Amino acid sequence: MENLVNWLNGYVWSPLLVYGFLGLGLLFSIFTRFVQLRFVKDMIKLSFEGGDSKAGVTSFQALAMSLGSRVGTGNIAGVATAIALGGPGAVFWMWVTAFLGSATSFIEITLTQIYKRKIDGQYRGGTPYYIEKGLKLRKLAILSAILTLIVMSCLWPGVQANTVALTMNSAFGMPPMLTGISIIVLLGFIIFGGVKRIAKTAEIMVPFMALGYILVCIIVLSLNFSHIPSVLSLIFTSAFNLNSTFGGLMGSAIAWGVQRGVYSSGAGIGSETFESGAAEVSHPAKQGLVQVFSVYINTLFICSATAFMILITGMYNVEPEGAAPIVNKIGNVEPSVYTQLAVDSVLPQFGAGFLAISLFFFCFTTLLSYYYKAETNLAFLTQSKKTKSSWPNHVLKVVLLITSFYGSVKTAAVVWAMGDLGMGAMAWVNLVAILLLIKPALRVLRDYEVQKKAGKDPVFNPAKLGIKGAEFWEEKYKETHDQVKRYDQRKLS
Repeated sequence: MENLVNWLNGYVWSPLLVYGFLGLGLLFSIFTRFVQLRFVKDMIKLSFEGGDSKAGVTSFQALAMSLGSRVGTGNIAGVATAIALGGPGAVFWMWVTAFLGSATSFIEITLTQIYKRKIDGQYRGGTPYYIEKGLKLRKLAILSAILTLIVMSCLWPGVQANTVALTMNSAFGMPPMLTGISIIVLLGFIIFGGVKRIAKTAEIMVPFMALGYILVCIIVLSLNFSHIPSVLSLIFTSAFNLNSTFGGLMGSAIAWGVQRGVYSSGAGIGSETFESGAAEVSHPAKQGLVQVFSVYINTLFICSATAFMILITGMYNVEPEGAAPIVNKIGNVEPSVYTQLAVDSVLPQFGAGFLAISLFFFCFTTLLSYYYKAETNLAFLTQSKKTKSSWPNHVLKVVLLITSFYGSVKTAAVVWAMGDLGMGAMAWVNLVAILLLIKPALRVLRDYEVQKKAGKDPVFNPAKLGIKGAEFWEEKYKETHDQVKRYDQRKLS
């Protein structure tokens, strides 16, 4: 199985996809006139705006759900894996990927909002929704939905559960099977409560978890502050083959920096479009900007703190695929445990336990978000059925619980390879789709800018911009316009 998955990954994660992420990110940055730099103030403000919604969630809840799906394995274990396979220089390419990818994220999330729908009383949106309505390619949309459904319910849950099992075993000696049982019991309780319970759980848990982890990062880095310049030098020299130890690793640094950077931020994969489709906003560009802020938090902030801790403490190995180890400082240890060892080396008898518990909750919220993404794609596939049935959702929940348990007892190499395969397959479909749909996204950005300059709170009217297929917004604008008209008539009478 592992050999087959690795063989497939060789094709899916070809240099074309790796450089495609960077090239399209640069293209979108230029076309949006570097939206990721021009609207930082708006990003922060919009992230905390919005009230309750019966059909959707607030921008902050959508942000928390998205962060919940990224904070943890993506920017703790993912960073460690990038360093292990690509050397310290991979960190630099993660930064580049995050900066350029934030423009990509703006485009895909704006498209998500443009073409979102209301299904069974809930807002739904994401890659298959804008492929169907924007590109008018129903078959490709169905393929995207099926692919994402498989990835979110079968391939990615194992990565999260495996990371938790490894860290809990390292810190407390807890058997992986016991960890797996604990995960599925708690996970089952939440996911059977619906999207509102998932959003509320993420809204409460993610900020506290992230702040706790960041506080520990600050303590570790403060105690080793004098070493930060040398670590920065190590990262930059390793990224461009200027370091004698890591010379010749530039290709691996780029490949793994981009791959793990994308896994951390989700930009370009389409994985983060589904929570954003549920957000209640008055203009699609607003949620696009919120998601750019999410990329910054995830990769440029939390990933950097993780990388610095690992490199400063020296708790890492560098073992490129198919080659002899270049650095072997800590023996035969899985990369998922590097961060745990780094914190424990500075805060003995605290670090290992703290990271294990943190990762348990980080990965738990990630699994919650995976269920929501899978459910959204299932809703897309079943929306045309006249008779609604709840059994597909129940089957989905059971499958997610089984794959989570399976991942907790399997080796890390197998589950990461399967996760990478799913991520690459999703990316190919999504990147092509958003490239073909860039025009409506740019029109929406321009409309947002014009209204902001006029001192207005931007409101979206797709007909005014010549955008077709945005039925939800057409109806919403008509309702709002009619309400204003009736109010004005009452004032005049």
